[in-house]
This record gives sequence, structure tokens and C-alpha cells, in this order.
Amino acid sequence: MCLAVPGKVLDIEERDGTRMATVDFGGVVKEVCLEYVPDLKVGEYAIVHVGFALQRLDEESARQTLALFEELGLLQEEFGDPWEAAAAQGGQQAVPGADGAPAAAVGTTAREARQ
Repeated sequence: MCLAVPGKVLDIEERDGTRMATVDFGGVVKEVCLEYVPDLKVGEYAIVHVGFALQRLDEESARQTLALFEELGLLQEEFGDPWEAAAAQGGQQAVPGADGAPAAAVGTTAREARQ
């Protein structure tokens, strides 16, 4: 699943002509492009989808949404490590391959995966 998630801008810098920010999503910190919301400032919240800030959001709405996502387990689903999730599932959950293509379940040999 791919969500648009609210996050708080921690800092902003320009990299190779692109305005980028470090954004906190309820404890998960990621780099985000600010080109669609060029006037966003440190301390403000934005809705972020696939690494791009799309819209400014008020703090109360952002906090409520993050709390709901956390309660539903969506933050871990969105930002969690697929290898860690597979290990927690007993090594039988499929995880993506390095190229983004589906890969075999953890614990499966390459030969078994091709069959």
C-alpha cells in the first residue's frame, strides 16, 4: 500500500538545485522533495506521497492522522523494513527483490523460487 502521510519539516536545504527537506513521520525520518510546495517552512507539516510534499497541513490534522495511522499499523506497513517484517513472519513472507521485482519467500532456495 502506498499512502500520503503527514510529516513535520525538520530542516530544509537545496541539493543540486532542488529544495529538499528532512521530514519526521511520527518517529520515522525521511528525505522529501519540496518542489511542489516551495514556500513550506521548517516546523510546518505537509502531506507527503512517494517522497514529494504535496500540500501544507495544519498541525492538529497531522497529529490526528499520524495517531490513527500508528493505531492501525499503517506507519510500520508504509515505512517498515520488508526484511524485518519477513523475519517476524517466520521467514515465509515474500519480500521485494533488489530490482523491485517480486522475490522468493525468505528461506526458499533460488531453485525453488524459479519452479
